Amino acid sequence: MEPAPFDQPIAPRAMPGPTREAGCVVHADPQAVDAAAWNELLAQAPQPTPFLRHEYLRALHASGSAVPGTGWVPQLITLRQDGRLLAGCAAWRKRHSFGEYVFDWAWADAYRRHGLAYYPKLVCAVPFTPVAGSRLLARDEPSRLALLEALRSHAQADGLSSVHLLFADEADRRAAQRAGWLLRQTVQFHWQNRAGRPFADFDDFLASLQRDKRKKIAQERRRVAEAGVRFEVFEGARIDTGLWDFFHACYVRTYAAHHSTPYLTRDFFARLQRDLPEPWVLFVATLGGERIAASLIAVDAARGRAWGRYWGCTRHVPLLHFEACYYQPLAWCIARGIQRFEGGAQGEHKMARGLLPTVTHSAHWLAHPAFADAVARYLQREGAGIGEYVDELRERSPYRE
Repeated sequence: MEPAPFDQPIAPRAMPGPTREAGCVVHADPQAVDAAAWNELLAQAPQPTPFLRHEYLRALHASGSAVPGTGWVPQLITLRQDGRLLAGCAAWRKRHSFGEYVFDWAWADAYRRHGLAYYPKLVCAVPFTPVAGSRLLARDEPSRLALLEALRSHAQADGLSSVHLLFADEADRRAAQRAGWLLRQTVQFHWQNRAGRPFADFDDFLASLQRDKRKKIAQERRRVAEAGVRFEVFEGARIDTGLWDFFHACYVRTYAAHHSTPYLTRDFFARLQRDLPEPWVLFVATLGGERIAASLIAVDAARGRAWGRYWGCTRHVPLLHFEACYYQPLAWCIARGIQRFEGGAQGEHKMARGLLPTVTHSAHWLAHPAFADAVARYLQREGAGIGEYVDELRERSPYRE
């Protein structure tokens, strides 16, 4: 949802004076941060994901995917005491809002209309990745709060308009609320395995759905199978260079079909293959022995979570998207005992395939007091609307019970 116009005209005001946070270091390259110490900090976080591993962040930068040339200036912020890493946050100085999935375009436009600069801003997120998880990596709550203060102080010192903590976990949300930041909600659609008695297989999952939803999914799967499409599944290091080449070609074609430019370079995926192969599962569709489509998911098997990421095809087959992106991954998750599959940003159509609305959280600090007040009033209204929207969606649950 895009914000509505602000309530009142806002007069320009000076930014607060610069301050510096003791023990805070800002790194312009992930390579400058010790990988083992960073990953250890991430492993201790309440909701770690593969997307904040040092290898992933390093691949984004070294491959040219999230770099100053694409509008993502790395600002990895760390707090140390006696040489020990206490806290860290992957942040980015930005002059646009692309690739974030928590939309603030109207905020930027309101700044512009009042003669103020919204950009550059500071964004604490994983570029191009709308996946909820820990953002403030900290050894304890005081360190987490100190990291929030370091982010605010760094933004003030550099004359940035704002700081945005996107897709944060519950610990981050509570810390931001305690620090007086503005809280925002958005909605995604996630699949949850059955509690107490996990689904035995995909047919067991289908049996839990209402008759019309069950019948539609069965018909969609049958049409793809009758077209002659078959699937192969490749996990981790079994995804070789040829498979990554094919996947990337599919990924690029998806963006081209939407008249857009892909965010991630081929070198990015090459670095994942070399440095971080474990989390990836690739579903490859074949027709008559020819590879025609691929979808990629990330998995944290130890924590029972999976995330749908990218897909593409070289030939159009009706309904292939649903099979490649939902039914094949869900069948795989059920077989592996995965508890949660997150389908990415937005998409009410996912409900018909068993994914239910889930609220995600972000937190925002704005330097301009009057704008902060205006955004706070808007977020109160938006939050009430999000609550009503989720309640309405849940009344339309596809499940029988």
